Amino acid sequence: MQFINKNIAILGLGEEGLDLLTWLNNNSQNCQITVFDQKLAKDIKKVKGISYSLGKNYLDRGLTNFDIIFRSPGIHRLHPAILKAEAQDVVISSSTKLFFDLCPCPIIGVTGTKGKGTTTTLIGKILQASDKTCYIAGNIGKPTLELLPQLKVSNLVCLELSSFQLQDLHKSPNIAVVLNITSEHLDVHKTTQEYQQAKANIVNHQTKKDLAVINLDYPVSKSFAKKTKAKVYYFSRLKKTNASYVKGKNIYLNKTLIGETDKLLLRGQHNWENITAAITAAKLAGASLAAIKKTVFSFKGLEHRLELVGENKGVKFYNDSFSSTPETAIAALKSFTEPTIMILGGSDKGSDYTLLGKEIVKAKHLKTIILIGQMASNIKVAIDQAGRFKGEIIKNLTFMKQIVAKAHQLAKSGNVVVLSPACASFDMFKNYKDRGNQFKQAVKNLT
Repeated sequence: MQFINKNIAILGLGEEGLDLLTWLNNNSQNCQITVFDQKLAKDIKKVKGISYSLGKNYLDRGLTNFDIIFRSPGIHRLHPAILKAEAQDVVISSSTKLFFDLCPCPIIGVTGTKGKGTTTTLIGKILQASDKTCYIAGNIGKPTLELLPQLKVSNLVCLELSSFQLQDLHKSPNIAVVLNITSEHLDVHKTTQEYQQAKANIVNHQTKKDLAVINLDYPVSKSFAKKTKAKVYYFSRLKKTNASYVKGKNIYLNKTLIGETDKLLLRGQHNWENITAAITAAKLAGASLAAIKKTVFSFKGLEHRLELVGENKGVKFYNDSFSSTPETAIAALKSFTEPTIMILGGSDKGSDYTLLGKEIVKAKHLKTIILIGQMASNIKVAIDQAGRFKGEIIKNLTFMKQIVAKAHQLAKSGNVVVLSPACASFDMFKNYKDRGNQFKQAVKNLT
């Protein structure tokens, strides 16, 4: 497929934008390509023959004179400039949409409020252990368009898909995996309903030949079964299903015992959901039971997701910096029974901390909370409104080295220190990776 004599806009020059620009350079003829990005010229490595609109007012020139606009996930689909262009018959696309049009092999797509990366990676590793050629891509792994030249009909691609990538998708994966759907990105999505509608595109365009793997434990996720024409398989950590589930301390797949939850390296019952989802999808894609059992019980998870990063004087430190919602912080809190010191706070994502406050007050093993960043006061209010927290609350620490040192000072042998912020990271750090890496370095410096 090639674009010929087209005026093309690329909105956002992050990883997807760069991937798209590279692809277009090899698959277009006589096209005028313009890149739009908030970055300044000094931060961009310009490509010869490409026009650029950069800086704070990068969209001021408008988008109505283009034939096609490729939107990166970071650019909101309902941005006024995009809607104005669309009203004048400009085609709005994305690298994800383009990949779905061009991919020659079956696609396994995974979405949810949290757990996407873990589940996507686990599916891919199970299939690879089953001697399947499976590529892991999307928000993790390789950029999607970069994969196209090497893909064969017999291959598989497992994609982690965010609400931003799904929002205007016109095709759905051959196997769609729906994890927990709560609320997220309300700093960008106007309402929870809009967010959930975006997620629903993972099943909306499926056919009767496709398969849907759906979480039975959450009402919104479960409702996606009514939105698809595909055959539905449920997974659950709470009840028996027609696919994979947890009963007592055992994990089953189609009534076959896979193993015991106590033997998992992944901490937390929320990961039981990710595991049952992954083994269901992998089995439907052709994985062997032997590969499922071997991979599930050797899988350590992903960086910045409840990652054990060190132990000092009997105190274990866990990096859960990827946690940017109250729900994931609650999951982290429930993953431990040891006396716990928890680091919470960061920048605003429009989250409601009421339930987090209630869980904190209920948690008998939680001995200390260290509140950081812009949302520290909001979380403190939620805790106070929930009741009386019997532990200690620390505030006004501004550097990660200082935060970790204080946690270590307060901890005793046998305690755990968990960074699970429940917030975005942009008030104090470049991103969640920077936050997690600074935490890991501070833990390392203790020794």
